[in-house]
Amino acid sequence: MALSQPTRPLSHGDLLARRLGPPVPFGPFEALLLEGLARPARSCPAGDEIGEHGAPLRPRLIRSGWAGAVRTLQDGRRQIFRLLLPGDCIGISATPAALAVSTTLALTPLETVELEPVTAALRDDPERHAALATAFALEAARAEAGLLDHLMRLGRQTALERTAHLLLELRDRLAAVGLGGVTHFPLPLTQEVLADTLGLSTVHMNRTLQELRRLRLLRLDKGQAELLDPARLAGIADYAPPRVSTLGPASSAALREG
Repeated sequence: MALSQPTRPLSHGDLLARRLGPPVPFGPFEALLLEGLARPARSCPAGDEIGEHGAPLRPRLIRSGWAGAVRTLQDGRRQIFRLLLPGDCIGISATPAALAVSTTLALTPLETVELEPVTAALRDDPERHAALATAFALEAARAEAGLLDHLMRLGRQTALERTAHLLLELRDRLAAVGLGGVTHFPLPLTQEVLADTLGLSTVHMNRTLQELRRLRLLRLDKGQAELLDPARLAGIADYAPPRVSTLGPASSAALREG
């Protein structure tokens, strides 16, 4: 099965709209706001820090490439809390003057787009952009649910289970922005990055990937992953996509107000 690719490159606004997946269509004000993101993307190489732990947040959209929310110990050991994919937003917070709670590290060459016009509009006139505010609130809830899934992976699942769970999560998040299908998706990460995400040694990560291949569940080739039996993988991982409530107008307003 071939990758499910858009028929034309998505604009910045279209990519963000796909990631947010609002429960109701955006109105004319939101459409104009997203069209205003038609500005050049900034590039940075793999290995660059684009947001430092403890620094003021800077809202941006990941246009292309992969990043990670990371903390590193003094001896160099690190934990990747969340893999950040095309369409994901970084530096967004409902708390005024919030500081970053982790470092954002480019794991591959990365392109980002400034989101300050969007966050400023939401801050200054939330009622006019109610649908977009609700979409960001729901995306924040999905990210929180994903973090709880990650804690469960690290705390209670075996290496095989947690790897299967992560692969299925990445498949679903990439498919949401048109970058993957049911069985195929890009996976441009080294075994070291996967190990640091899943709390494993690189040697253990290698053995786990080899076991998935031996079980005829996974094929990796040139930065592409193929899930050979997604249903069986989901059974092994006890996987289900994070689910958050669809908000009605009243609860949306309450959420935006705090």
